Amino acid sequence: MRISISQITTVAQSFAEDVDVYRAAGADGIGIWEMKLDEDSLERFRRSGLEAATAVPAVPSILPLPLMEGPADPAARVEAICASIRRLAPFEPSGMLFLTGPGEDRAAILDGVRAIADEGARSGVRVALEPIQREFAHFWTVVSSLDEAAALVDESGADVGLMYDTWHLWREPLEQIERHRERIYGVHLADWREPTRHTNDRVLPEDGTIEFGPILEALRWDGLFDLEIFSEAELDGSLWREDPRELAARGVERMREVLSTVSA
Repeated sequence: MRISISQITTVAQSFAEDVDVYRAAGADGIGIWEMKLDEDSLERFRRSGLEAATAVPAVPSILPLPLMEGPADPAARVEAICASIRRLAPFEPSGMLFLTGPGEDRAAILDGVRAIADEGARSGVRVALEPIQREFAHFWTVVSSLDEAAALVDESGADVGLMYDTWHLWREPLEQIERHRERIYGVHLADWREPTRHTNDRVLPEDGTIEFGPILEALRWDGLFDLEIFSEAELDGSLWREDPRELAARGVERMREVLSTVSA
């Protein structure tokens, strides 16, 4: 089982630093965040020997996000996401995720899903809609389960996959994984702190309350398992305040421990 680290995990580092730190930690891949790209990032990536896991665009949602800057107009946001697909395509990521954003403009969401799917097909990049867990959904999304995300994609008629994130979906029925397994294009792993204090308050696997075994068995995932940690720096015990090299090494070790318990 192959392990990658999503670049938000070491948010304060540059792309070049991430490549060096992830390789030193023993990771197989990197989950690229467009916001970290520099002019020489593609060359550095190709020299690194790392694989590209799920990529994240600089403007990640169709509707505006209360906690992130970006265009207010959904059409402008979709145009930005499509530009991100073209920019990220040379890295050959396993996929690129996007969110709906919160709000009631379903027509704009559906139009956006279709446009993103069309650009993904033109650029050779698989695109995946990510559902966000219910407690903080009002910041990010209108879909909070695989069933809800799949229904939205089906309503759009677009060729779009789904993203599975343990932090978001660990409380949802495992039967949903069974129903939609073939539509899952990427997997993020992080653990749930109890109590969780913020939308950005994740912990490393085995430091929280998630029972990973049944989830991983249901997923039967053969791609990169991408460690993705959000950890607001203002919070006590924030992982974003730790030394990135130590965090990456510990994160890879924890990922290996969790994945080693899953039957081949």
